[in-house]
Amino acid sequence: MLIPYAGTASRDWNLLDDQFRQQLLTVFKVLKESYGYEAVLLEGYRSPERQAELVLRGPSVTQAGPNMSYHQHGLAADVAFLRDGNLVISEHDPWAMQGYRLYGALAEAAGLTWGGRWKMMDFGHVELRRRGILPDRHS
Repeated sequence: MLIPYAGTASRDWNLLDDQFRQQLLTVFKVLKESYGYEAVLLEGYRSPERQAELVLRGPSVTQAGPNMSYHQHGLAADVAFLRDGNLVISEHDPWAMQGYRLYGALAEAAGLTWGGRWKMMDFGHVELRRRGILPDRHS
């Protein structure tokens, strides 16, 4: 599966909000230790310029314009899983889909919002919502 502009995606954990980073790392740890899923960060912080590039790719990539995403505030992350050293992203893979369900449940238990519950499901996405960051519900 091709990931739009994956080569320019930020995987710098230091650009994530401190609280969000700790919550996400805890989810990753429980996924690995309790369920055997090794999660990897595909993208965390996203500049407004990158968000603008992605929105041009169409609504299947993102519907949030620049400064309308929690990614721009270091409060969102997109993840996938490693299986036998290979990145597995597709929700059509039963193993990966089970991982996304576990990931979503653990993320929600940690106080995060999981994109797997949205109308346009985004199984690998989580965010830490804060009042006053965005004008309304965007990711």
